[in-house]
Amino acid sequence: MAATILIFAITIALGLLLSRVRIKGVGIGATWILFVGILISHLGYTVDPTALAFIKDFGLILFVFSIGLQVGPGFFRSFRKGGVSMNLLAVLVVVLGVAVTLAIHYITGESLQTMTGVMSGAITNTPGLGAAQQTMQAILVAEGQATTVASQAAADLASPYAVTYPFGVVGVIIMIIVFKSIFKIDLEKERKKIEAADSSAEDYAERIYCEVKNPAIFGKNVREVLSEEGEGIVIARILKDDDIGIPTPETILEKGDKLLIVASKKLKERVRIIFGKEISMNLSDWQKRDEHNVSKRLSITKSSLTGKSIGSLHIREAYGVTITRVLRSGVEFVARPNMLLQMGDSIQVVGSEGDIDRLAKLVGNKPESLENPNLVPIFAGIALGVLFGSLPIKFPGIPQPIKLGLAGGPLIVAILLGHFGPKLRITTYTTLSANKMIREIGINLFMAAVGLGAGENFVAAIVGGGYWWILYGVLITLIPIIITGFIGRVFLKFNFYQLCGFLAGTHSNPTSLSFAQEAYGTEYTAVNYATVYPFTMFLRVLAAQVLILFAFT
Repeated sequence: MAATILIFAITIALGLLLSRVRIKGVGIGATWILFVGILISHLGYTVDPTALAFIKDFGLILFVFSIGLQVGPGFFRSFRKGGVSMNLLAVLVVVLGVAVTLAIHYITGESLQTMTGVMSGAITNTPGLGAAQQTMQAILVAEGQATTVASQAAADLASPYAVTYPFGVVGVIIMIIVFKSIFKIDLEKERKKIEAADSSAEDYAERIYCEVKNPAIFGKNVREVLSEEGEGIVIARILKDDDIGIPTPETILEKGDKLLIVASKKLKERVRIIFGKEISMNLSDWQKRDEHNVSKRLSITKSSLTGKSIGSLHIREAYGVTITRVLRSGVEFVARPNMLLQMGDSIQVVGSEGDIDRLAKLVGNKPESLENPNLVPIFAGIALGVLFGSLPIKFPGIPQPIKLGLAGGPLIVAILLGHFGPKLRITTYTTLSANKMIREIGINLFMAAVGLGAGENFVAAIVGGGYWWILYGVLITLIPIIITGFIGRVFLKFNFYQLCGFLAGTHSNPTSLSFAQEAYGTEYTAVNYATVYPFTMFLRVLAAQVLILFAFT
């Protein structure tokens, strides 16, 4: 075990040192770990197979689980915005991969069993390989073969898988770089586009300044006005007779009152209809006149508030303070009464110093406490993910049930935890630095294990005729990427960061996701990776088993 740890540590350290190498500003980042692992293994420095398998799987689980927690809060919104078309295109990726595999089988005469191993490596899909091996062994045993013979025949699928796997990893990265060049991508422009699209989302907050001009609301109080058509509108301050204050539900609105309103962009027109025209003011105008009230940002650091709605806390009535916005994961949202708070949120409040100080005790407001890791939901979530990934899903005509495996199960559970956790009062908050640490450790262990596992027989397999497998694998990797990449960019108008996440997710390739995030300095790719990964993983596993079944019919 000491030797295993030593070899892994050396592999990762050397790989990370080489990751600093760039040619004309382009590098492959931590993917160097994979190649260092192949070299070290080829030189004869191997590790225990059981330890290797454990580290590989556990590293992958850590990586996909941290990705799931990261993208969970925004996953379903992202899916609604473009996830359906992205997953339909993912189906085409899988179909094209199977079509190329079958075409090579018929043209060259290479056995379909071997080509299934080639395909699994070319698309870096370990669960698909495992499912194919299980199906093949079950068929051979059913045909009367000895268990040991059937087991060895199934194990032989690993050789073409190992030979084609490295290019399966690197091929996606190469095509991401090629697409960036072909489409003449301006990263700053792409980033601004996707940020602009995010900022126009329906719940994101914006300040609106208006004057009460609608006769229909003259003499009515704030509660009456907002209860009719004011869902999602927060009146933060009111200027009445040169006196600025924070309106209560009983505050009467009169002609000429000026209001500072917080609402989403889509509600701008409704604000004008209810209250009147917008006026030319900015926040500093209100701050200069307001001597009694201040605006502060407080941190939600009490886990007991996770899952509680803003309205249920009755903060305006109990503390005389108005919550105008909620900051979550760097994005500001309108503070709707039914919005559920979660640990790690920040709330923008307006009120007197004393009232805000009292509210701070309720919410905690101790940002330093957020640095303490909350590990219970992480390990409990991983346990649920492993169980979920192990559940058999049976299909008629396929002898072995399909499983999502150790990658698909934890990813789906993490996404669900990230999204529904606050609603179930489960605190899933981790700091961005902690999440990134878990993610990087996971992907580095995974890449080192893949390299160390593939290197021992890598050269021998190539010399013994496996160079044809490499060629086949290159075709299976590149043809679907080229076709769907052009469709996604040219016809579906994918943002470049969406394209990176799509390609990485449809090819079960966490290494290329890590590359895109490191090379292009963005986290946007992770959401799109998680959008297509679960469904594609399911299809990949199904396709591998169907090919093996077809080979024996």
